[in-house]
Amino acid sequence: MSVLENSINTIINSFHEYSKQLGHPDTLNRREFKQLVKRDLANFLKKEKRDERVINDIMEDLDTNEDNQLSFEEFIVLIGRLTEASHEEMHKNAPPGGGHSHGPGLGGSDSRPCGGPTTQILVTRQLRTSLV
Repeated sequence: MSVLENSINTIINSFHEYSKQLGHPDTLNRREFKQLVKRDLANFLKKEKRDERVINDIMEDLDTNEDNQLSFEEFIVLIGRLTEASHEEMHKNAPPGGGHSHGPGLGGSDSRPCGGPTTQILVTRQLRTSLV
């Protein structure tokens, strides 16, 4: 499998690692979501993981059917928004010079040329506006 395909499988497996702990095995309840954010998204949501209220707000924004649980479909919106914000951060932090390259993203990844937002607050704002 390709790196991208493995990454997709990792996202699915990470979701289920937490979703099967309590309640329904295919949804994240509030406690499972908080654990996932604090453990598996610690570098991408550095400020948010320390603030229970913000984590609750993010979950409420994602929970489009208002059942106090996140389906995979609802959860993946967060992954998409974090990916978009990290990509913007990479371009903002790109080293000067020619060519297309990326600087560190939200997770602090290494800079490298692109061969084949900007903050955590932006992610929360994007979530809220996209879900309205």
